[in-house]
Amino acid sequence: MPDVMSSSRLIGVGVGPGDPELVTVKGVNALRAADVVVVPVMDTGERGRAEATVLHYVPEEKVLRVVFALNERTDRARREAAWDAAGAKVAGLLGAHRVIAFATIGDPNVYSTFTYLALTIGELVPGVVIETVPGITAMQDLAARSGAVLTEGTEPLTLVPVTAGSAVLKDALAGPGTVVAYKFGRQAAEVAAALRETGRIEDAVWGSALGLPEESIRPAAELDGGPLPYLSTLIAPARREGGRGGKL
Repeated sequence: MPDVMSSSRLIGVGVGPGDPELVTVKGVNALRAADVVVVPVMDTGERGRAEATVLHYVPEEKVLRVVFALNERTDRARREAAWDAAGAKVAGLLGAHRVIAFATIGDPNVYSTFTYLALTIGELVPGVVIETVPGITAMQDLAARSGAVLTEGTEPLTLVPVTAGSAVLKDALAGPGTVVAYKFGRQAAEVAAALRETGRIEDAVWGSALGLPEESIRPAAELDGGPLPYLSTLIAPARREGGRGGKL
C-alpha cells in the first residue's frame, strides 16, 4: 500500500462529450498541472473519447492508459477485477506522483467511471485528497446543437440510462417533464416504441458522436428500429402549452 502524504491528490476531470472546445478552462488547467493524466480504455485497446480529447491539451507522454471493463455488463466478477486492477495501478501512481488527473467524458459525477475509481482509491490510499472538475454533459451539448430546451419554469428533468431497462424510460416519459435517455443505442427499437406509446416522439431528438466528424443529430421520429451507437443521447422535451412562460 503506497504511503502518500495528505497533499497527494486524485482529480476527476470532466472533458465533455467529445468536442475538445467544450473542455472548461478549469479542466484544461487541471490536466496540464497534473503529473500524470490517466485515461480509461476498454480492454480492446481502442482510443476512447476521453483520451482523444485530452491529447488536444497535454502531450502524449504525460497520458497513461488504464484498462477498465467499460463494456462489461454481465460478468460482474470480471468487471470488478478490472476496477481493482485499475485502482491498484492508480494507487501506485499516487505513491510516485503528487497529482494525478483522471479524465472522463461528460461530468465525473454523472454516470462516470471515476466514481468507482475514487471509491477504490479512498480505501487503498488513506489520506489522499479526491476532487472533481465538472464537465459539459452530452444532454447539454445535444440541447445546444439541436435547439431543444431542457427545462422551463417549474418543469422537472429526468435522466435515465436505458441500460436500466425500457420500462424505466417508459415510466419517466409518462411524467410531466423533459426526459433525457443515455446509452440507448442498442435498444433504439424499444426507445422508439416507448416514445410512440407515450405520445412523446414528435418533439424528441437524438444525437451521437456530438462534436466529432461522425456527428449525427436527428428527429426521434426517424428512428427505424435499427441499432445506433451505444453512447447515443435522447431528449424528449416536456409538453409545453400556454406560450411563453407557461410553466412559471
